[in-house]
Formats: sequence, C-alpha cells, structure tokens
Amino acid sequence: MIRYSLICDAGHSFESWFRDSAGFEQQATEGRISCPFCDSTKVARDVMAPNVAKQRDGAARELRAKLRDLHDTVVAHTEDVGDRFPEEARAMEDGETERRAIRGRATFEEAKALLEEGIEILPIPGLPSDGN
Repeated sequence: MIRYSLICDAGHSFESWFRDSAGFEQQATEGRISCPFCDSTKVARDVMAPNVAKQRDGAARELRAKLRDLHDTVVAHTEDVGDRFPEEARAMEDGETERRAIRGRATFEEAKALLEEGIEILPIPGLPSDGN
C-alpha cells in the first residue's frame, strides 16, 4: 500500500491510500477520487517527503561494520596530508617527492583538476553516523 498526499484543483490537501501507483493513476483518470472538502474530482499527487524506514536490521549493521573496517584500514595505511592533498599528489606524480599512500581533503574543483591531469585519486566518503 502507498499513502499519497493529494491536492485538488481548489488547493485542498488531503491523503489517501492506494494499492500501488497504477491504482492511483487509474482511479484519478476515472474520476473516482474526490476531495473531501469540495468534492472536486480533479485531483493530483502533492509534493511529499519520502518515508524512510529506520529499521536496523542485520544486513544494515553488517554493512556499517564493513564500512568502518574499510575506513580504519585506509587510515592505518595512509598518511594524512590534510588540505595539502592536491599539492602532495602532484608532487608525487612529478617525481618531486617519493610515492606513498596519502589521504587528505580536496575541493570538488581540485579533485576534478587532478583527474583531468591524469593523476589517479579515489574519493572516500565519510562514515554514516549510527543515527543515519
């Protein structure tokens, strides 16, 4: 079942449940949905926020644990060069410094420029918090 926020042509907002989106479309096309305020059958879906389940199942916990393990491995085996990342990556590519595993921060524009210069980098996203 799907709960849709609906709006009629007079601007009245209301909700209704449908088996699926096709069920809504068929009923709306046939004029079988009416506004409870003014009885208008000119009804459309209104803007809605997604309903995201916050269930903590075993698969989600396992995935979070694997992401933490990956993050810990990257941290343990790389040197943090912070905001100097673009400069350090270029210096290694140009042979000015020895090649080593580094991590740090770069803006989107800096990362794009490195890739365009043929310097291989791998963005690593932050860890999700336990509340997400």
